[in-house]
Amino acid sequence: MKREILNKNKNVIAKVFTLIFFLFLFILVLRLGYLCLTGKVDGIDLKEFSNKRNTKKETLYALRGNIYDINGDVLAQTINSYTIIAYLDPSRSEGYSKPQHVVDKELTAEKLSTVLDMSKEKILERLNKKAYQVEFGSAGKGLTELQKEAIENLGLSGIDFITTHKRYYPNNDFLSYVVGYTTQDENGNMNGEMGIEKSYNKEMTGTNGFVEYQKDLNGYKFPNSNEIRKEKVDGNDVYLTIDSNVQMSLETVVDKAQNDSSADWIIAVVADAKTGKILGSATSPSFNPNTKDISNYLNPLVSYTYEPGSVMKTYSYMATFENNPNWDPYGTNCETGPYTIGEDIVSDWNKTGWGTIAYSKGYTLSSNTCVANMIKNYLSKQKLMDYYIKLGFGSLTGIDLPNEYKGKVKFKYDVEVVNAGFGQGITTTPIQQVRALTSIANNGVILNPYIVEKTVNSTTKEVTYKAEVKEGERVATQETVDKIKNLMYLVVNSEASETTGSKYLMEGYDLIGKTGTAQIANPRTGKYYEGKYDYITSFAGMYPKDNPEVIVYVAMQRSYNSNVLPETVKTIVKDTAKYLGIFDEAPELNKEVTKYKIDNYKNKSVESVKQSLDEKGAKYVIFGNGSKVIDQYPNKNTIVNTKEKIFIFTNDNLITMPDLTNYSFKEADVVLTKLGIKHNIDGDGYVGYQSISAGTIITEGMEVTLN
Repeated sequence: MKREILNKNKNVIAKVFTLIFFLFLFILVLRLGYLCLTGKVDGIDLKEFSNKRNTKKETLYALRGNIYDINGDVLAQTINSYTIIAYLDPSRSEGYSKPQHVVDKELTAEKLSTVLDMSKEKILERLNKKAYQVEFGSAGKGLTELQKEAIENLGLSGIDFITTHKRYYPNNDFLSYVVGYTTQDENGNMNGEMGIEKSYNKEMTGTNGFVEYQKDLNGYKFPNSNEIRKEKVDGNDVYLTIDSNVQMSLETVVDKAQNDSSADWIIAVVADAKTGKILGSATSPSFNPNTKDISNYLNPLVSYTYEPGSVMKTYSYMATFENNPNWDPYGTNCETGPYTIGEDIVSDWNKTGWGTIAYSKGYTLSSNTCVANMIKNYLSKQKLMDYYIKLGFGSLTGIDLPNEYKGKVKFKYDVEVVNAGFGQGITTTPIQQVRALTSIANNGVILNPYIVEKTVNSTTKEVTYKAEVKEGERVATQETVDKIKNLMYLVVNSEASETTGSKYLMEGYDLIGKTGTAQIANPRTGKYYEGKYDYITSFAGMYPKDNPEVIVYVAMQRSYNSNVLPETVKTIVKDTAKYLGIFDEAPELNKEVTKYKIDNYKNKSVESVKQSLDEKGAKYVIFGNGSKVIDQYPNKNTIVNTKEKIFIFTNDNLITMPDLTNYSFKEADVVLTKLGIKHNIDGDGYVGYQSISAGTIITEGMEVTLN
């Protein structure tokens, strides 16, 4: 009986194991069938997984397009950047006749410290690490071609470089708010964050490519294997309307104005009166896009909105001419002095007025109450507002720069209308002022200003976009334009007792314009500041009078020196007029002086440049003892005469203080800026003293004062 039970149990166990076996086999068949049909295990595509393990895909990064000025001088470019590495493991030298790793660490550290911004001790600390290879932190990254070359010339074993790309701005804080800057992500992709870099980011970025191939276990490509390649497409180049020669003049004069006035900010703009091209735009404070030492992220040219002050009287008078064709400002009088509007009183800047005067004199003396009478007798709120809007105030100009602000042109009550008539209670931007001035320069037709001349395919050099003059509507008759030009002429060319603009008089220069002084509104209280210097002063003008070629607009907030603005404007006019050849050359230039055009000397040997300049009879100064020219001033295509200095800068790693005695403040500023020497210029005219002696080697942090 027991044996039967035992046999029976064995049969049951055998059946159970058989069932489990066939169940496992069934599941295995199902699993294999699923794998064959889908190619997936636990949601993982085996083919894709295999390819990833055996396929390598490398990105071919597109080069970002360059930014140039109108003459083809580089303002922003993508350059090679280097990270230095040191191989420490002796195994790297196996199979080589010469050592491929660092052998003498003490000597290597000593020599590298002469190039890297790092002490010998810190370098040695890195070299003594137990590692196959080491880097040198921030001091060893972002090295330039010259630094790499200097390290290679040290003849050190075991030193190598990783090549990457970075955005480089050769002129540092030159035109920085217009050019802008880029940031770079961990994959090396650049993105524009300000200025042209931002507004033309897509055009300059290009398209990355790739190469894909099969690799072996060591990561090397299989011999004779196929590869999939998609070529990169480099970004387009952008050419600005900016002329670096005009811009350099603006940068120099604005820096000096900042030193002499201690103003909160300064903006200076020069535009081609016949096209609307922006030839130069300088601001203070500025920043260096290479180091991104930025305190303000708004471009003053398009993003500063402020009450413009009396420069708006030009357009109030134009509105009156347009609505009253027979109105004669010379034969019609206005009563100056306190002007009552309900509970408000409008006063002239001198508080008392000038009694009864002609409206023409009201313009030259910048009388607020004359404007109040003019609006009451010849205009209306709607007519004034319509004309301001017609000129483009309160709307975007559409210039090729990001973050442009509209300003505000709204006024309702009688006192607001009067205030708007002399530029208070409304806000405008510098670029809007330039646009409005084009209507006077072009016989009543307004032009939209622009700053991009063209974009070019960086590979084929095909022009992909070409800017054209953008005419707006006619906003004034020829009669109105002629009348307002005559009034603007009187502002500059009348006696001091008859005008606010006598300080802008320049013998031999047919400059016309209008001065402006506006109170500064406190954004917290809505009321105006009442300090002695709490004003925005400005000048809006053009030259020559009868056929204007250049528009100049300069504004500064809280200038502590009233002479700075007139001197700034006059220097800008002289420099740009001379460069553009608008006025006859000064009489002191005798017949022996000849003119010639400057060539492009960059990247040429110093000896060949000297020979070329000698043949022209040029007066030149060479800075540094290098063999190659890396910069010059003025830039190529500039017309100069044989009395003017040409500055040539060479690839000398050792910067020494030049002798700047008897240099003009502008020449000294150019030289020190190009050499990268921090400086402060105290006074006007020519250099008589420099705080650092000529020949002194310049080290980091040194600053020279010139008197």
